[in-house]
Amino acid sequence: MEVDIILLIYIFVIAFIYSSVGQGGGSGYLAVMTLFGYETGVIRSSALFLNLFVSGIAFYQYFKRGYFKMKIFLPFALTSVPMAYIGGTITVESAIYKKILGMSLLFMIISLLVRFEDENRKKNFAPYYIAGPIGLLLGFVSGILGIGGGIILSPMLLIFQWTDIKETAAVSSLFIFVNSFAALFGVWSGGIKLSPNFLFWVLSAMAGGFLGAYIGSYVLNFKLMKYMLTIVICFASLKLIIS
Repeated sequence: MEVDIILLIYIFVIAFIYSSVGQGGGSGYLAVMTLFGYETGVIRSSALFLNLFVSGIAFYQYFKRGYFKMKIFLPFALTSVPMAYIGGTITVESAIYKKILGMSLLFMIISLLVRFEDENRKKNFAPYYIAGPIGLLLGFVSGILGIGGGIILSPMLLIFQWTDIKETAAVSSLFIFVNSFAALFGVWSGGIKLSPNFLFWVLSAMAGGFLGAYIGSYVLNFKLMKYMLTIVICFASLKLIIS
């Protein structure tokens, strides 16, 4: 069994950068595994598993620091989890979904940038009549594409001013975890496909996730985290568009 060291480095770096802002790295893993020529079944299953490990690590670090807000998380999760399972059972040609998602993320980046100075206007609640439908959509997309949905939820939380940047990281990381878990159950019904090197991928992702989440929750300031999140979303959107 030959282990591709370059791929392991990519996975480590993706996990490190994404976890520092409360993300699992799903869109990054999708991009890099596509680049290395893995088949769609392996890519989706692997991305969801890696999401699970890295987002769980990120959530633990941000939760430990007191940034998690259950009243923000719950309205989104209640509708997203069952839809993530349904999305996971569906096998479709995902190219069009990726491009639509990528374009949507680019618009979110613009909105996010113009609100960088609005930290003091945070509302600290997410109305169920808005959060519920958003959760439905994010859960379904998460299951189909093999991402946790946090890369879309994070800018929404900030644009609507429901959380600050570190609360966003805490809420998004758990959102990614539960959606990835539900989507994996859906994928399981059609058969999980993994590479023989998957264990090495997990170890690399966990190492990057631990380091990134620790630095993000303990070291980085709010403004730097916002710029990092914007870079991560920009990277994810471009990869989805051109993949």
